[in-house]
Amino acid sequence: MKTVVWSLFFFCMFRAGLSQDVFSPEQRMNWLAKAEASKPMLIETVKTPQRMVSLKQNAQAWQGWEAVEAGDMETFYQTSLKKQPEIVVDFGEHLTGYFSCTLDLIGISESDAPTRLKFTFGEVPSELATPFDPYPGSLSRAWLQDEIVTIDYVPETVHIPRRVSFRYLKIEILGNSNNFDYKISKMAVTATTSANVVPKALSAGTSSMIIDIDRVGLATLRECMQTVYEDGPKRDQRLWIGDLYLEALANTYSFENHDLTKRCLYLLAGLAAPNGFLHATVFEKPSPRPQTGQHILDYSLLYNVALLDYLKVTDDRETALDLWPVAVQQIEVARTYLDKDLLYNQRPIWIFFDWRDDYDKLASLQGLFVKVLKDTYELAKMIGKEKEVAGLPELARQMSSVARKNYYDSKRGIVVSGEQKQISYLSQVWMALGGVLNKKEAQKALKTVMSMQDAVYPGSPYGNHFVVEALIECGMEQEAKDYLIEYWGGMVDRGADTFWEIYDPGNDTLSPNKFFPVNSYCHAWSCTPVYFIRKYPDIFQK
Repeated sequence: MKTVVWSLFFFCMFRAGLSQDVFSPEQRMNWLAKAEASKPMLIETVKTPQRMVSLKQNAQAWQGWEAVEAGDMETFYQTSLKKQPEIVVDFGEHLTGYFSCTLDLIGISESDAPTRLKFTFGEVPSELATPFDPYPGSLSRAWLQDEIVTIDYVPETVHIPRRVSFRYLKIEILGNSNNFDYKISKMAVTATTSANVVPKALSAGTSSMIIDIDRVGLATLRECMQTVYEDGPKRDQRLWIGDLYLEALANTYSFENHDLTKRCLYLLAGLAAPNGFLHATVFEKPSPRPQTGQHILDYSLLYNVALLDYLKVTDDRETALDLWPVAVQQIEVARTYLDKDLLYNQRPIWIFFDWRDDYDKLASLQGLFVKVLKDTYELAKMIGKEKEVAGLPELARQMSSVARKNYYDSKRGIVVSGEQKQISYLSQVWMALGGVLNKKEAQKALKTVMSMQDAVYPGSPYGNHFVVEALIECGMEQEAKDYLIEYWGGMVDRGADTFWEIYDPGNDTLSPNKFFPVNSYCHAWSCTPVYFIRKYPDIFQK
């Protein structure tokens, strides 16, 4: 409860001088207490490296580098570290946890000076093969997982205090004495996750590629399920609403840890801004707090969809009733950005939808808001609150009409967005998911955009999730399966152990952060093939 009290103190200070809080201190206390009560125990598993590898350049490999087997661990443990100029070990799978190793003397000599080693942890081979410095990235250099350790005496067991997320480990000698010899005699990682269920096997007739995609998706989700749904266990190690929504979908059909979803919903609510608007991202440590001022309009709206999905899966009316005021407030805040014609004609705040700089998002935002209005009203009916939001169906109807008038080119059967009348995949997708287009119109729009060479396509697995969802909703089941196999199967073919934050089949080194090694190669928003494959077995398991 100390954590909860600290958070409430933070918010009392935060609210002072800003504006009156739409939520009472008692509500926030209750939400944060329930978030803490739902915090899962982490399961710890000790993992050891499987083999030695060498890093080889290969133009056909992902990002130009591959790991090639170079020896067994038993031989490594018996060999002087000084006689192994390049040391790279492979743990055989992606792991998130805490690393330790033991150094022992060789022979009868005694250590007479400190030994300095550098450990570099990489999720993919290119991380270990690409120099980090001079660092060109736009995010903190400290996200890169290289640690320098000075060992005063040997023998010694070294513990890296920082949690790491990796498959491959490179060890470099930065300094040692010539008067004694030593070896590493043991290495291990205490891996952590809150996923504690073995998901059901897929049906016997499932194709090998779908099985592989599901396996990698499960590994991605498992690694990101810590004490919140983390967006990436390497980076950024925090809860984002968009990742929560997608991880919760996949979790429902795999690990079924609904308390983790509940915790995240309550944590976001308790840390909302004074006007009730949800922060797009919140931190757990050292104490729960928001990333103040970080708001993403489409993420905040998706909170309502996630709450509705949670209620449908768990029938937990108490939680839905508790958090109903938060859902209402997301609608109220979002409405303030509409113009007199019920359009989002300007970018009010950060609007995300996808990592794609040249993508006009206004039509997508219109379609999303229509969907959220409908889903929020459905949530209200399920908990007996429909009288409080009786105007939502009419607002959804009006906004659909306005959207069709301003964004739908009925002659061409396609959605356009912005002053340039841009045609993008996601404009079609969100008009379809919002029901602005009927099923026949949505099918035509999606088929048309997917046939266009110059259409703006999604730049990340996050955006591509909604493409698959829209294809399924409008009855294009074979197209949905083909799309999923082509996109996520492309990562599998390139050696993915877990699915990546960014994947563009035409650009291996694409990075929104200006340096591809700082990309997250185990990222929550990429795990949703698990959801599709398991929710729709007639589409994906046959």
